[in-house]
Amino acid sequence: MSLGLETAMITDITARIQQIQGTLSALSGPTATTGGDTATAFATALRAATPGSTAGSGVILPGSSGATGSAAGSDVITDARKYLGTPYVWGGTNPATGLDCSGFTQQVYGDLGIDLPRVSRDQANVGTPVSSLSDAQAGDLLFFGSPVHHVAIYEGNGMMIEAPHTGDVVKEIKVADFGEPVSGIRRVLGSSLDTSGAARVATSANPMVTGAPSAGVSGDTPYASVINAAAARTGVPASLIAAVAKQESGFNAKAVSGAGAQGIMQLMPATAKGLGVSNPLDPVQSINGGANYLASMLKKFNGDTSLALAGYNAGPGAVLKYGGVPPYAETQNYVRNVLALTEAS
Repeated sequence: MSLGLETAMITDITARIQQIQGTLSALSGPTATTGGDTATAFATALRAATPGSTAGSGVILPGSSGATGSAAGSDVITDARKYLGTPYVWGGTNPATGLDCSGFTQQVYGDLGIDLPRVSRDQANVGTPVSSLSDAQAGDLLFFGSPVHHVAIYEGNGMMIEAPHTGDVVKEIKVADFGEPVSGIRRVLGSSLDTSGAARVATSANPMVTGAPSAGVSGDTPYASVINAAAARTGVPASLIAAVAKQESGFNAKAVSGAGAQGIMQLMPATAKGLGVSNPLDPVQSINGGANYLASMLKKFNGDTSLALAGYNAGPGAVLKYGGVPPYAETQNYVRNVLALTEAS
């Protein structure tokens, strides 16, 4: 079957699903899936109807590490931050190619062994309700719209992490800046915030971290305390963060490249914004933003440091396009140099 014919059939099927959903909505009230969730609603229904299937059930799998009380809000936030910078893709469920809002929340909780339903409308029925944002805790799910069309993860202090819309990336924003009021809050976890859980996530739930966290860089490394703190928070080896900083700018906080990259970690303005970095020339913001981006690249490429560095330098799209380190002399030299610096530290 030709690609064009397959595409036409998929388009026709999607249109028919939307038509059926619209009819059901008119008969039974405003429950139709909207936004980026529509493309996967039919697949979710099929999985739910399949004997023995648990996908989309909102049930913690037996024997999983996500049993009530075994994960804390801090675990959720630590894992969610691994995906900062991941592109938004409508209907996306694969971090390597992109995530939509509910694909993002499903991925994060899935990393912790908790199986959320696929679409935001169904996720809004999981767990226990929270009465107001003032009562929300880190890791709670925030919902927007009636019917629900968007979901995000609450960080605390009025901040949330979300996969917003096409053309944007997973990022941290103020809840108040979303543009719509919160329509519902659900608490999936049975435990309250527990900062000790972050280390557990960094060493087990995320494939880029193997074994215990690295020892950190020595005090004679510029910004050593900031780098070591960023490493502890993200799970990215401190030696790798320091090597990227040295390669990118020589630890020059005021560096600006001809292409417009700024600061110690040489973040492009759009990337910095997506990472929640308001001032790329601030060394603390730059190092933390760069560490977040490295964490997302490591996550995207299953812990492969060479591919993560190539993504940092040339963009993840180029790595995916070539199926490895792109054949660019600059990128190949960059990867080689950073790996050498990492080994030497």
